[in-house]
Amino acid sequence: MISRRLPLLGAATAILLAVAGCGSSASSDTASEGASESTGGTTLAEIQESGVLTVGTEGTYKPFTFHEGGAGELTGYDVEVITAVAEKLGVEAEFEETQWDAIFAGLEAGRFDVIANQVSITPEREETYSFSVPYTYSNGVIVTSADNSEITSFEDLEGKTTAQSLTSNWYELAEESGAEIEAVEGWAQSVTLLEQGRVDATINDELTFLDYQKSTPNENIKIAAETEEQSRSALAFPQGSDDLVEAVNSALEELREDGTLAEISEKYFGEDVSAE
Repeated sequence: MISRRLPLLGAATAILLAVAGCGSSASSDTASEGASESTGGTTLAEIQESGVLTVGTEGTYKPFTFHEGGAGELTGYDVEVITAVAEKLGVEAEFEETQWDAIFAGLEAGRFDVIANQVSITPEREETYSFSVPYTYSNGVIVTSADNSEITSFEDLEGKTTAQSLTSNWYELAEESGAEIEAVEGWAQSVTLLEQGRVDATINDELTFLDYQKSTPNENIKIAAETEEQSRSALAFPQGSDDLVEAVNSALEELREDGTLAEISEKYFGEDVSAE
C-alpha cells in the first residue's frame, strides 16, 4: 500500500501532513536527522566533471523503485524518471540503494547527490532540503464496488464501513469522515472485502489504485470520489544545490514537453501522473 500525504479535513490534514511520504510513510523528524552534519550542496559542475549523478533510492518500493522479480535489474517509475533526467544533464545515473529510514541521513552525509523515491514536498522538509519541480501528483480517493451509487463524496462515508489499515494515514481520514472501520492488513484485503460486499468502501492513494488496475485489471471496483488537493512528489537535494536543481528542473520540463514523463507514467500507471 502506498501511504502518502492527503491534506483535506480538519485534524486529518495535520496528521497527513506529518506522515507525508514515500514508501515507508516516514515522519518529518526522520527527514531532518543529520541536518547539522550537512556537507553542503552539490553543484552542477561537480556532477558534470565526475560524469555521474549518484541517486539514493530504496529499491523495494514497487512500482517506483524495485527489482523485477525481486532479483532483476533495478527499475520503476522513479528510476526511469531520474535516469532520463541524468541523460539530459549529459551524465550517468548511478543508484545507491538505501532503506527509507536512512535515506535522508545518506543525503546529508554526501553518499548521494539526490533522492528519487517519491519524496512528498512538505513545509518541514523544505526547511532542510531543496526540491525539484514535482514529477508526481496524486489525490486521495474513495474506492467502492462498481455498482455503488450511494457514495460520491467523503460526507457520504458517514455511517458506512470502510476497510483500512489501522497504521495508515487513511484510517484517520476515514474515521474523521464518520466511517466505521474494518481493520485490514493492506490494499489487497480491502479489495477482497469490497468484492465480497463486507465493506462499503476503502480510502487510499490514487496511485495505489492505478498501479493495481494496471497490473490486475478489476472491473468490480471504481473511484467514487477524490480529494481536491494533491500530494506532490519531487527529487530531493541538499540545500545549496541551486544550480543543479535549476538544471534538473529544466530537464524535467523538457521531458514533460517532449512527452517522456507521460510515456513513463502510462507504462506504470496507465495514465499520466506527472501532471496536475
